Amino acid sequence: MLHPKSIAIIGASPDANKLNGRPFHFLRRDGYTGTLYPVNPKYADIDGVTCYPDVASLPETPDLAIVAVSQKLATAAIDALGEKGTPVAIIFSSGYSETGAEGAQYELELLQTAQKHGMRICGPNNLGLINAFENITATFSQYADKTPIPGPVAFASQSGAFGTGISALARSRGIGLGYFINTGNQADITLVDALMEIADDPRISVLSAYIEGIRDGTELIRLAHKAMEVKKPLIITKVGRKAAGAKAAASHTGSLAGEDNVFDGVLSQHGGIRARNEEHMLDLVSAFTCCPIPEGNGIALITQSGGAGVLMADRAEELGLEVAVPTSETRKKLEAVIPSFGSTSNPIDVTGQFLAEPKILTDSITIALEDSGIHSCIVWLQLMHGHVDLLVDIFKNVKTTVEKPFVVCWLDAPESALQQLRAAGIYVIGATERAVDVIAGLVQYGQACARHDGQAPLLASSKIHSEYTPPVAAPSMYAATLLREAGISLAPAEVANDPRQASEIAGRLGYPVAVKIESPDILHKTEAGGVRLGLVDDNDVAEAAADILASAHSHAPDACIEGILVQKMKKPATELVLGVRRDPAFGPVVMVGLGGIFIETLEDVSFAAVPINPAQAALMLDGLQGRAVLDGARGKAPVNRSVLIQMICNLSEFAAAHPEVVELDLNPVFADGDDIVAVDWLMMVDQN
Repeated sequence: MLHPKSIAIIGASPDANKLNGRPFHFLRRDGYTGTLYPVNPKYADIDGVTCYPDVASLPETPDLAIVAVSQKLATAAIDALGEKGTPVAIIFSSGYSETGAEGAQYELELLQTAQKHGMRICGPNNLGLINAFENITATFSQYADKTPIPGPVAFASQSGAFGTGISALARSRGIGLGYFINTGNQADITLVDALMEIADDPRISVLSAYIEGIRDGTELIRLAHKAMEVKKPLIITKVGRKAAGAKAAASHTGSLAGEDNVFDGVLSQHGGIRARNEEHMLDLVSAFTCCPIPEGNGIALITQSGGAGVLMADRAEELGLEVAVPTSETRKKLEAVIPSFGSTSNPIDVTGQFLAEPKILTDSITIALEDSGIHSCIVWLQLMHGHVDLLVDIFKNVKTTVEKPFVVCWLDAPESALQQLRAAGIYVIGATERAVDVIAGLVQYGQACARHDGQAPLLASSKIHSEYTPPVAAPSMYAATLLREAGISLAPAEVANDPRQASEIAGRLGYPVAVKIESPDILHKTEAGGVRLGLVDDNDVAEAAADILASAHSHAPDACIEGILVQKMKKPATELVLGVRRDPAFGPVVMVGLGGIFIETLEDVSFAAVPINPAQAALMLDGLQGRAVLDGARGKAPVNRSVLIQMICNLSEFAAAHPEVVELDLNPVFADGDDIVAVDWLMMVDQN
């Protein structure tokens, strides 16, 4: 599909303004060196090229077919191509699953026809592909109205129209797309399939994609792993940030495991970079094509404006970058260069004096990047229309003398400056905060490379039993046995049959205790009046047990009551939430978050797909907005991150070993130094 030596165009037209005429026109215009076979019984030839009445009359089997006929004719065309032995076809035709159930049935028939012949299809309802290196403009996209310029970036999109717009925006920024692929409905060949192949092309250094949804998350994980192996950043823009993946979840883990939360966590876990939108994606793509990868997160901000420096410093802190404090040696060197009315702290203010003395800016950048605590740099400018040649020379000189990455943030830069800097491989951007976002993306990728251990991911199945009956709550003590076997620490607990036995158990466990209703039909015990805390003697326990039994019967008369859970209470500490959820795309995923207000209101959680190694577990913790709480707050002991990381990894192994567990909530988990214990748990299992 990507490197055909011959292409048949089914339904070809001589009219270059028509959808079915554009691929032939583009391929001829751009100098495609392979053989073209237009197929249409209406014409004897198109632009001097023999046009064949049907597929059967073709003199040889084409490597690739473009099917540009109506939906009613497409299946017959695929059947004929299959009979001819054509290995792959791009199907422009629409009217399939994008239109509803009836269209989905037509799409299934199309796929089955192709599969009958061992044939692969891309589409339907797509606009084709471009391999700019080999002049393969097999598309009707408006992006191809101008001859594509090859470059080191591959871009694949599930959307045709938006993909075209992104590609056009890339061209306006001077970004060459070596490949542009639209996969449409993805009945067979997917966006991930295409990028997996392209990743091996040495002419490509950056992989990028626009995604609307993921059906098989394990394939995306394999792509991310492949990208890490070949050292090519994978940058993805995905829509649907607020689309909920779990409609009726029993736990916090389930209710927060929306499609987007999980996607974010898993992509980051495996080294991919999430771009907020098309602008952010192209900012990152541009930077990765010309900037080396920083070895740390220390950043220098060199500016002629104090306000811009503060704005960048604020954004850097938000993104976890360190506005590094220059060493005393660095400060001394800067003081010898920068005027006394400037600033040698970070942000570094070189003032406008550098226009009279260019060495001020050149030396400031070089000195800053020589500091071992500074790993990257942003140079901020505005206007300067009368000094283009001077500034271009300064940045070209710096480019030849430093090895660390630097970004030029130039507001309202003249077009001539942009062209010269791009040609010199210097990244320039015209927005202050976006410049910091770019450095953050470079740092994120560098950190992912440092975490990558080269081991192929051992992926758990993503299949869930959505067609089965809803899951049920596992008995608390059964769940506790499984969790303890997996190395998950739980507060001591036993189940009593009646209030008297509850008192006996409480005495054995030691006070204070909590008593809770034990029922598979009452998942939210507090709402049913089924929880009493802080009980300190036998009488309290007996009375509380009787009360919660009565409350439970009143709240849910038909509920199955299996007894009273008596649990030794733990001293309150830093509250965490951990859990497991079966995700439709990624299979078992683990969640970690901070408890209390963080989970109830802020929804401060991180997700990762099973299996999870210690480095990935640490990344989950670093992804929490309130992660500073783990270091100790309001007199509480710091949480032992190593113990918590091990608990996350144990939970990952548990999830992989127990596919029957659909949902698991450990909430709250009390973390007091080395002591990290779940004091409540809810396990939902597949009844089958």
